[in-house]
Amino acid sequence: MSTQPSSTPVLALSNPAGLYDPSTNGYSHVAQVAAGARLVFVAGQGGETADGQLSADFASQVRQALANLQVALASAGAGVGQVAKLTVLIVDHSHERLAIFGNQLKALWGPAPTPACTLIPVPRLALDGMLFEIEAIAALAP
Repeated sequence: MSTQPSSTPVLALSNPAGLYDPSTNGYSHVAQVAAGARLVFVAGQGGETADGQLSADFASQVRQALANLQVALASAGAGVGQVAKLTVLIVDHSHERLAIFGNQLKALWGPAPTPACTLIPVPRLALDGMLFEIEAIAALAP
């Protein structure tokens, strides 16, 4: 009986045949997390800076929220490559806003597969002027 560690990855992202290719919108259809993985749940991160400032510009809020997400992940020993699932909330959602978000997500992830993602258009978020929020679930080796 072998005592070697399993070569099974902690996180596998995929886009099954029979579904459209979502990569242009910055996500994968399926995220599989191996048994025994350590899960990290990151609360919704908005576009506010550490001192509570919030830009009125949507693209700026997306950039700041993604930076905030990276800080939160790093505090748990994780990075964007370990994110299995994102949930995104966008006020006044449009194809233009989707493109802004998708481009920034692709820039952050680079050529690596992007996580499974659900985008929910909403009329309002927690703070006045908040236009974007993103939460994540990451999977790390135990």
